[in-house]
Amino acid sequence: MTKDGFAVIFITTSQDEESQLIARMLLEQKMTSCVNIIPKINSLFWWNQVIEQNKESMLIVKTSVSRINDIVRLVKEAHSYDIPEIIALPIIGGNQDYLEWISNASVPSEPG
Repeated sequence: MTKDGFAVIFITTSQDEESQLIARMLLEQKMTSCVNIIPKINSLFWWNQVIEQNKESMLIVKTSVSRINDIVRLVKEAHSYDIPEIIALPIIGGNQDYLEWISNASVPSEPG
Protein backbone atom coordinates (compact mmCIF):
# COMPACT_ATOMS: atom_id res chain seq x y z
CA MET A 1 0.00 0.00 0.00
CA THR A 2 1.49 3.35 -0.98
CA LYS A 3 1.45 6.40 1.30
CA ASP A 4 -0.93 8.14 -1.13
CA GLY A 5 -4.63 7.51 -1.08
CA PHE A 6 -7.19 6.50 1.46
CA ALA A 7 -7.93 3.54 3.72
CA VAL A 8 -10.65 2.04 5.87
CA ILE A 9 -9.44 0.69 9.20
CA PHE A 10 -11.42 -1.89 11.19
CA ILE A 11 -10.93 -1.91 14.96
CA THR A 12 -12.79 -4.17 17.38
CA THR A 13 -13.30 -3.07 20.98
CA SER A 14 -14.58 -4.68 24.14
CA GLN A 15 -17.55 -2.40 24.65
CA ASP A 16 -19.32 0.74 23.52
CA GLU A 17 -17.51 2.93 26.08
CA GLU A 18 -14.12 1.92 24.68
CA SER A 19 -15.39 2.48 21.13
CA GLN A 20 -16.52 6.00 21.99
CA LEU A 21 -13.20 6.77 23.71
CA ILE A 22 -11.07 5.58 20.78
CA ALA A 23 -13.29 7.21 18.15
CA ARG A 24 -13.17 10.59 19.89
CA MET A 25 -9.42 10.32 20.43
CA LEU A 26 -8.82 9.68 16.71
CA LEU A 27 -11.15 12.52 15.71
CA GLU A 28 -9.71 15.02 18.22
CA GLN A 29 -6.16 14.23 17.05
CA LYS A 30 -7.24 14.70 13.39
CA MET A 31 -6.29 11.12 12.48
CA THR A 32 -9.63 10.54 10.75
CA SER A 33 -12.55 12.39 9.26
CA CYS A 34 -15.21 9.88 10.33
CA VAL A 35 -15.65 6.84 12.57
CA ASN A 36 -18.67 4.55 12.39
CA ILE A 37 -19.40 2.43 15.44
CA ILE A 38 -21.25 -0.85 15.01
CA PRO A 39 -22.31 -1.97 18.49
CA LYS A 40 -22.84 -5.51 19.66
CA ILE A 41 -21.14 -7.67 17.08
CA ASN A 42 -20.67 -11.33 17.96
CA SER A 43 -17.03 -12.38 17.56
CA LEU A 44 -15.61 -15.91 17.62
CA PHE A 45 -11.83 -16.35 17.61
CA TRP A 46 -8.91 -18.47 18.73
CA TRP A 47 -7.21 -17.25 21.91
CA ASN A 48 -4.75 -19.26 24.01
CA GLN A 49 -5.55 -22.52 22.18
CA VAL A 50 -9.31 -22.15 22.83
CA ILE A 51 -12.18 -20.86 20.69
CA GLU A 52 -13.58 -17.80 22.47
CA GLN A 53 -16.80 -15.89 21.87
CA ASN A 54 -17.36 -12.26 22.90
CA LYS A 55 -19.73 -9.39 22.29
CA GLU A 56 -17.70 -6.54 20.83
CA SER A 57 -18.11 -3.27 18.97
CA MET A 58 -16.54 -2.52 15.58
CA LEU A 59 -15.07 0.82 14.57
CA ILE A 60 -14.87 1.68 10.89
CA VAL A 61 -12.33 4.47 10.45
CA LYS A 62 -11.88 6.40 7.19
CA THR A 63 -8.50 8.05 6.82
CA SER A 64 -5.46 8.77 4.67
CA VAL A 65 -2.99 5.93 4.13
CA SER A 66 -0.24 8.16 5.53
CA ARG A 67 -1.97 8.13 8.95
CA ILE A 68 -2.25 4.35 9.38
CA ASN A 69 0.92 3.86 11.45
CA ASP A 70 0.00 6.73 13.79
CA ILE A 71 -3.51 5.33 14.23
CA VAL A 72 -2.15 1.86 15.04
CA ARG A 73 0.21 3.36 17.65
CA LEU A 74 -2.51 5.51 19.27
CA VAL A 75 -5.09 2.72 19.36
CA LYS A 76 -2.62 0.23 20.87
CA GLU A 77 -1.84 2.74 23.65
CA ALA A 78 -5.53 3.29 24.47
CA HIS A 79 -6.95 -0.21 23.86
CA SER A 80 -7.80 -2.74 26.57
CA TYR A 81 -6.79 -5.81 24.51
CA ASP A 82 -3.30 -7.32 24.53
CA ILE A 83 -3.46 -7.66 20.72
CA PRO A 84 -6.21 -5.40 19.35
CA GLU A 85 -7.60 -5.95 15.87
CA ILE A 86 -6.48 -2.99 13.78
CA ILE A 87 -6.55 -3.80 10.08
CA ALA A 88 -6.41 -1.40 7.16
CA LEU A 89 -7.82 -1.91 3.68
CA PRO A 90 -7.20 0.43 0.74
CA ILE A 91 -10.05 2.46 -0.70
CA ILE A 92 -9.74 1.88 -4.45
CA GLY A 93 -12.48 4.26 -5.53
CA GLY A 94 -15.69 6.00 -4.63
CA ASN A 95 -17.37 9.37 -4.50
CA GLN A 96 -14.52 11.80 -5.22
CA ASP A 97 -16.25 14.54 -3.19
CA TYR A 98 -16.34 12.21 -0.17
CA LEU A 99 -12.69 11.20 -0.63
CA GLU A 100 -11.68 14.86 -0.74
CA TRP A 101 -13.68 15.43 2.45
CA ILE A 102 -11.74 12.59 4.13
CA SER A 103 -8.51 14.28 3.10
CA ASN A 104 -9.54 17.76 4.24
CA ALA A 105 -11.26 16.76 7.48
CA SER A 106 -8.26 14.83 8.80
CA VAL A 107 -5.68 17.53 8.16
CA PRO A 108 -4.45 19.08 11.42
CA SER A 109 -5.19 22.78 11.62
CA GLU A 110 -2.33 25.24 11.82
CA PRO A 111 -1.38 26.35 15.34
CA GLY A 112 -2.58 29.75 16.50
